[in-house]
Amino acid sequence: MEIRPILSALLRNKTGAILVALQVALSLAILANALHIVSERRQASSRPSGVADEHAVFSISVRNLSAGGPEQMLATQKREAEVIRAVPGVVSVANVNQIPLSQSGWNNSVAVDRKQVDETAPSSFYFSPDSLVKTWGLKLVEGRDFLPDEYIDVDANTEVYPRHVIITKALAEKMWPGVPATGKNMYFGTGEDAIEVRVVGVVERLQTQSGQVTPRGEYSSIAPMRIYGNYPGALYTVRAEAGQRERVIREVEAALRKASPTPVILESTTLDKYRKDRYRADMALSWMLVTVSVLLLLITASGIVGMASLWVTQRRKQIGVRRALGARKADILRYFITENFMITSAGVVGGILLGVALNQLLVSKLQMARLPLAYLVTGGVVFWLLGVIAVYGPAWRAASISPALATRSA
Repeated sequence: MEIRPILSALLRNKTGAILVALQVALSLAILANALHIVSERRQASSRPSGVADEHAVFSISVRNLSAGGPEQMLATQKREAEVIRAVPGVVSVANVNQIPLSQSGWNNSVAVDRKQVDETAPSSFYFSPDSLVKTWGLKLVEGRDFLPDEYIDVDANTEVYPRHVIITKALAEKMWPGVPATGKNMYFGTGEDAIEVRVVGVVERLQTQSGQVTPRGEYSSIAPMRIYGNYPGALYTVRAEAGQRERVIREVEAALRKASPTPVILESTTLDKYRKDRYRADMALSWMLVTVSVLLLLITASGIVGMASLWVTQRRKQIGVRRALGARKADILRYFITENFMITSAGVVGGILLGVALNQLLVSKLQMARLPLAYLVTGGVVFWLLGVIAVYGPAWRAASISPALATRSA
């Protein structure tokens, strides 16, 4: 079949063809980018935090209504940790200052050299007098865990700092790209007041309390210390035996209330809930984009079907004449499918260019990843198939009408 007659016919009635092509282009550009965003959000929400078997881990915040002085607070924290550790089903417990993905906690700036004007990177700052490597099941990829004599208790009213640190692999790569970090010195802060610490270990990953979707989301450091004396309470993270978490939570709360000589306020939160809360907005956005994408696809399909039906109906007389001159049903069908394929192809080409431009805008403004070509190619194939299917029914019905009836009814 020659393309020139079809192209000439489209140019004579180009308004409808341009509108359909434009609709396909806009739909393809929006659909590809929307699904790319959905994929990114879902991948981000399912990233490993670094904590092994998250379902077995929970935290419990303890606030004592009558805490006493700093030394009394320190004694209370040690006693509470022992009470929790004694509950059947508790595998490990650690006093900690913050929890991954909890959206609240401590940050610190880190630098390779104290003479730097600017920090090398921001870092989520975890500290604990207990082994977080053990309690959270962090995977060491370099060096070792802290030794017992490296843990220190720090009165909040003094200026004593730890001398050792464990950092994540992402932070190590940021500070010393391509070389081992263990044994190197780094600094919390910059300038003369910067605190020098030695890296003794590197863990594969530990997400920050904010869980950013950028590499910053795994810039974390762990210091072997406890700060006491500034708050009448403490936060503990607990690993329970598999399948025993809910029971252990209830028994830990009961044991702490029973062991405390004064009233306490307890709040337990599972790591699963922290993760769910952290990504609640991302998941809501994902579902909204999926809904919009489905509606957009339906609207575009309806537009193509409606326009194809209108064109076929308007050309019933032309179809009848061609049938009277010997054209077969297959010839009529091929004509309309080719015509719709050309219109859809123009829309797909425009959609690919528009989709790339839209993604470039999103990358520059929202720091998104670039749109993989597969999204545009798959979208283009979908719209090509949609164009063929949309015109097939109306064209086949028109081609099935006898030439006499077609020319008389037109």
